[in-house]
Amino acid sequence: MTEVRKVIPIQPAVADDGGGLFSIYQAHRKIYPRAVTGLFAQLRWAAVIFTQVIFYGLPWLSWNGRQAVLFDLGARKFYLFGVVLWPQDFIYLAGLLVVAALSLFFFTAVAGRLWCGYACPQTVYTELFMWIERRVEGDRTARMKLDASPMSAAKLGRKATKHTLWLALALLTGFTFIGYFAPIRELGGQVLAFSLGPWQWFWMLFYAFATWGNAGFMREQVCKYMCPYARFQGAMFDKDTMIVTYDTERGEPRGSRPKKTDPKAAGLGSCIDCTLCVQVCPTGIDIRNGLQYECIGCAACIDVCDTVMDKMGYERGLVRYATQNGLERHLGRFGMLRNVLRPRVLVYGTLLGVLVVVLFGSLAVRNPLRVDVIRDRNALARIVDAGNVENTYRLHFMNASEAPHRLRVTVEGLDGIRLASPQVYEVEPASNRAVPINVQIPPGVGVPGSNPIRFVVEAIDDPSLARSEKAAFMVPR
Repeated sequence: MTEVRKVIPIQPAVADDGGGLFSIYQAHRKIYPRAVTGLFAQLRWAAVIFTQVIFYGLPWLSWNGRQAVLFDLGARKFYLFGVVLWPQDFIYLAGLLVVAALSLFFFTAVAGRLWCGYACPQTVYTELFMWIERRVEGDRTARMKLDASPMSAAKLGRKATKHTLWLALALLTGFTFIGYFAPIRELGGQVLAFSLGPWQWFWMLFYAFATWGNAGFMREQVCKYMCPYARFQGAMFDKDTMIVTYDTERGEPRGSRPKKTDPKAAGLGSCIDCTLCVQVCPTGIDIRNGLQYECIGCAACIDVCDTVMDKMGYERGLVRYATQNGLERHLGRFGMLRNVLRPRVLVYGTLLGVLVVVLFGSLAVRNPLRVDVIRDRNALARIVDAGNVENTYRLHFMNASEAPHRLRVTVEGLDGIRLASPQVYEVEPASNRAVPINVQIPPGVGVPGSNPIRFVVEAIDDPSLARSEKAAFMVPR
């Protein structure tokens, strides 16, 4: 896709002192986004509220007397509502990551950077921090005047209030983050008593500092320079991707004019060159210069442009979601939407749907009982009473359900094979237990060397929970 960029003259880093020292980069210019209202602003705030209610509220939910979502790294158990996962269930995490990647490809191919504009944590927390900033320092013009004014008691008070609120939100975010890895109700008391462990303090303060720095200071620089998605998004776009676009044919030539002026008679397009689309852009770009990698698809420029069109009495949609083919071929909304369902989107959608069904289907039918059999390698085989041959094993039971179970162990595969250990064992809910198991065979049974056998483990209180694990029985030569 052809990328149109505004050419910015190279600025000298310092006054030329005759040594010819110049910078090839433009000095950073602070961006003061103007507040905007409209449909997409409402959708963006709906996404902010939805994601933050989930993030801040999920750790406080209880399920069967425990935290509903908890990644207990110390106990190596992950709780997701009624599902208990162990490190051996890493395949589900891998599947979830594949689903997330395919979702990103799918939505990007359909409608560009929807993730960036509405749900990315950088966007969400930048919105929250800017909302606080506007409440404390005022809208765009007031903030620019405040920053340009000399330091005073009033300015210091506003800045201190803003940063205090920012830090409070950042610390709450860091606290909630570690609440996903340690019981959050216990963490609350530990924080108040300053008794957190060193790693807990580190991660809470690190995440808080990252939130404060990224959302309060770096903002658009994270999206423009640090986020890799901005760099490879072009590979997922094509001319039928719905993106935020400026209708050049309708808008040009741009120029200011009185409201009563007939733009056709004056030889002007619909764009009145008010630059409000630039003033509301969180990354500071001019959407009228065409598609740029800095555009995060937040659609703030659409909202403000529609407001201007309403005031001028012009048709809305000078800046709108559209496709390049739609603009070039003058397709209507339904024509563009019809072209969105193209082969690559159908392939992404099909793969995504299949993976989601397989992933959650396998979780739904997953057997919560797992058994691992480990031979005792210190003594491969020994002769015991009456000439019986005995092998020792360690059976590791893992109960991933929310109820305790009584397990019966049997062994089969050789004539006369039997357990010389208890057959029934109890395993607590969401826990594991390792037990030694002695297995014997009569003399003369089996061949010297390795003989295949099988352990059968079933829950006495729930016969549907059963496992069969292969093992080898060693007979002395």
